[in-house]
Amino acid sequence: MSIPAETLWQDIPIEPNWGIKKNSDGKNTFWYGFKGHLAVSSKSQYIVARLMSSGNLSDSKAAIPLLKKIDAIMPKQFTTALFDAGYDYEPIYKQALAQTMRVVIPYNVRNEGETIGFDEHFRPTCVREHSYCYDSFDEKYRTLRFTRPKECETCPLREDSLCQKVFKIKCESDIRKYTYPARGSELWKKLYKERTAVERVNAYLKQYFQLNNIRHRTGKKAKLHFNLVTFIYNACKLAVDRMNALLQIQNEAA
Repeated sequence: MSIPAETLWQDIPIEPNWGIKKNSDGKNTFWYGFKGHLAVSSKSQYIVARLMSSGNLSDSKAAIPLLKKIDAIMPKQFTTALFDAGYDYEPIYKQALAQTMRVVIPYNVRNEGETIGFDEHFRPTCVREHSYCYDSFDEKYRTLRFTRPKECETCPLREDSLCQKVFKIKCESDIRKYTYPARGSELWKKLYKERTAVERVNAYLKQYFQLNNIRHRTGKKAKLHFNLVTFIYNACKLAVDRMNALLQIQNEAA
């Protein structure tokens, strides 16, 4: 987090190399060359930051340089950082939180043992293993509040000290597990669905802007091509949005 954005960008490798990634079927796909990393606004579907690297650079290593780039050019403009499970690393959470952004990333289990007393969303469970209900978030103390599950209303252990009424958990106790919005909540699910905008923009660039067909031996030429393609995409998107807005005004006036 303390490394300046300029230093991070200078250290990014940009020579052709072998890349590997799992496809939608869970099988590994290989390619030789470069990789593009995009930060996309889920609302407008504009590319707000882009980075090109060697094909072997993992997506997660590009996250912090992109976040810092966004903070440099558009500070405080975005409220939430949406990533897939491949970005579930503590430094990424720390960087996004430092930029006052909420973080929505599916939890990626990595050789971790079973968590006793909690469900798959890290909500506390009662002695009969019913999950507590997410109730609210205290922004001042960054604390998640969970209340007793409905199943406990008729439980004989209701008044027992083993089945407490409320749990309060500080997010800082584990920033990967305890996020706001809370994992498994309706708001968390709603926000994560917006991440499809990134996949949509990637598909547009590959299909309509032929980004998959870059054939350059050197990183400098490939990077220039990549930058031009992303610039043209944003320009086309802006033109289409303006035409749609003009058509809407004309239809309302008719």
